[in-house]
Amino acid sequence: MSVVPTNLAGMGSFLDAPLAKLLGRGAAALDKAFGYRTNEDLLRHLPRRYEDPATPTDLSGLRLGENVAVMARVAAASARPIQGRGLTLFTARVTDDVRSLTLTFFLKRQWTVDWYQNAFRQGRMGLFTGTVEAYRGKLQLVHPAVLWVGRDEQDQEAAFIEAGKPTPVYPATASLTSPKIAGAIQTLLGALGSDELPDPLPPRLLHQRGLPSLTHAFHLVHHPAADAEWRLARDRFRFEEAYVLQVALARRRRELAAVPAVARPRAEGPGSLLARFDAALPFTLTQAQRQVGEKIAELLALPTPMNQLLQGDVGSGKTVVALRAALQVVAAGGQVALLAPTEVLAAQHCQTIRNLLGPLGEEGLLATGGDGIGLRLLTGSLTPKAKAAVLADMATGRAGLVVGTHALLQEAVAFHDLGLVVVDEQHRFGVEQRDALRSRADVAPHLLVMTATPIPRTVAMTVFGDLGVLVLGQAPPGRSPVSTVWVNPGEHPSWLSRVWERVAEEVAAGHRAFVVCPAIEPGQVEEGTDLIDDETPGEWGGVEEGALAFPLPGTPPPAPRRPPVSVAETLDKLAATPCLQGVKLAALHGRLPAEVKDRTMAAFAAGQIDVLVATTVIEVGIDIPAATALVVLDADRFGLSQLHQLRGRVGRGEAAGVCLLVSEAAAGSVAASRLEAMVATTDGFQLAEVDLENRHEGDILGAAQSGNRSALRLLRVVKDAGLIGEARVAAEALVAEDPTLAGYPALAAAVERVVGEREDFLERG
Repeated sequence: MSVVPTNLAGMGSFLDAPLAKLLGRGAAALDKAFGYRTNEDLLRHLPRRYEDPATPTDLSGLRLGENVAVMARVAAASARPIQGRGLTLFTARVTDDVRSLTLTFFLKRQWTVDWYQNAFRQGRMGLFTGTVEAYRGKLQLVHPAVLWVGRDEQDQEAAFIEAGKPTPVYPATASLTSPKIAGAIQTLLGALGSDELPDPLPPRLLHQRGLPSLTHAFHLVHHPAADAEWRLARDRFRFEEAYVLQVALARRRRELAAVPAVARPRAEGPGSLLARFDAALPFTLTQAQRQVGEKIAELLALPTPMNQLLQGDVGSGKTVVALRAALQVVAAGGQVALLAPTEVLAAQHCQTIRNLLGPLGEEGLLATGGDGIGLRLLTGSLTPKAKAAVLADMATGRAGLVVGTHALLQEAVAFHDLGLVVVDEQHRFGVEQRDALRSRADVAPHLLVMTATPIPRTVAMTVFGDLGVLVLGQAPPGRSPVSTVWVNPGEHPSWLSRVWERVAEEVAAGHRAFVVCPAIEPGQVEEGTDLIDDETPGEWGGVEEGALAFPLPGTPPPAPRRPPVSVAETLDKLAATPCLQGVKLAALHGRLPAEVKDRTMAAFAAGQIDVLVATTVIEVGIDIPAATALVVLDADRFGLSQLHQLRGRVGRGEAAGVCLLVSEAAAGSVAASRLEAMVATTDGFQLAEVDLENRHEGDILGAAQSGNRSALRLLRVVKDAGLIGEARVAAEALVAEDPTLAGYPALAAAVERVVGEREDFLERG
């Protein structure tokens, strides 16, 4: 095997050629199912697994559970509809003239039935490969692979050799099955032959890593003679994926390093704004807060934009770190924008910051030689007059620190001199939204992105992104412990009553409680709620023809899943619960008017409301020291990051907290594993890695934040961290040598193909 290809530029036209040129009308089905239009699109549709080679077996030696390859001829075939299923049961009896075997197929479309009836003509010889099963005492193969052969012994021997190879199984749909996809790919490979394609991987990398060329890899992955061949091809494609992404990111980092920014050095001395703020704090900064603060201060003093991700677990003191950075920028003549995802959180931030600043937050005095920094709040619910006043103060510079929601992203927003953008709970914003705020500055502002619990995409950014990573690993003293319990009413119905009794006990002790629901009303989910349905198919969303949840007649289909619990119905149930009589209940969710939300939160903080029945609108930023109990209903519907954030709403005072996760998740399910992880640890970083393993990274090149639709097809950032690191080193070396990739046109094309129009947003945090 030659691992160093000769790149032939002319073969690039083969990759770019439309599928219809070789596949004819069959190309339309691939376009409809997957959006594939070129030869390269289809060649990069890699198998999701490989079936083990079948054992050549005659009909006398069949055993249940064995994967066999049987040579026989068709004796008879028939089709009949299955009542109530929308399916046709197609059966064929094949024989070796002594014994016989039944082949069973479940078909969904009439044209498929017609095709099978034409194919299984009486007397036709074939090699049938599948796992031996039994139905009503008779052996059968369900949906076996079929290879039609002639009567010639040499032809039949060749078929057995083919059956002895690993069989690729492709991501497929109900109508476009894996065998059909395999046939289309083999047509392309036949046309390609051994001609070398332009390769994104430089020859020296292929040689160093012992990897096959692109052409050879396509043959190995789609038509392997042994497991070792497809594994080698897989290694090549995994490294290629990491390398192309890392080259794109290395180029992006290089471009950002060349962008100018206004340096915002820290003012020194006991009379400086930051020194007076520190001296007035009612608590001592942790060592972690000081160390991270020093690093941020150094970066703000540079004439290039700071781009940092500040990770800290719930309660680690990120707000104080961000506020100290803001004071440094304001003292140096710049303005700061703090972007929060909800009005409740923006208002909470503004009040917390006002309390911490004290007199230093006075109205715009710093701009006129005084001590204040001009703290403002900008949200969509402000009256037109109030909004106009804030916008005017921002444009003139009287507003030094502006806390806001999406209202900060509107076209009418203008800053006098925006020096720092702070994005809180970054996973609630798309990259485009964050860039919209950064574009409000004439010169690139510094950027500080904060997150309490790294969601999957954030963890991916620590490996792939161009954000520096700062970690607050030390929680301030005084945080009370929170115990977490998974309550399963399905196994113990009486436990749900005990949940409400425990809430009543907390209220009787002078404390408060949150009850969180996935939905506002039946069918109305809170915007930003990261609900999970573990029963939904994964990335490809399709099944192969006949791959049914009920493969044999008589098995009932699965019952539909119950809609998520809502705030409205829960509020009614709790009001009628005997142990909660006299307890003051209220609802809080994102569709309430802003003044109602503010009034409700103020009443809850003041003790005028005992139990708040809410959506995830209380997920972040809510600081109620008297809140000690959290009940999460349908807890299996939430991701780990969101559950951990919710848990952070209790245990913020002197009294210990309790988190009760109510879910009927089945033991051994993916949902159960999430709940067990929540019970096992309060470490947000450990939970983030579990979440990443379960749910993947999201689309790291765009605004998608989590879930199975990942831009990464073969890589997983935790499992493949070592490979990604190696690719990063190699990519940085090549970009340093050839920043424009002029000497590597195939690599440049691959980068353009992967990143496309979204390169401007690539991991800019």
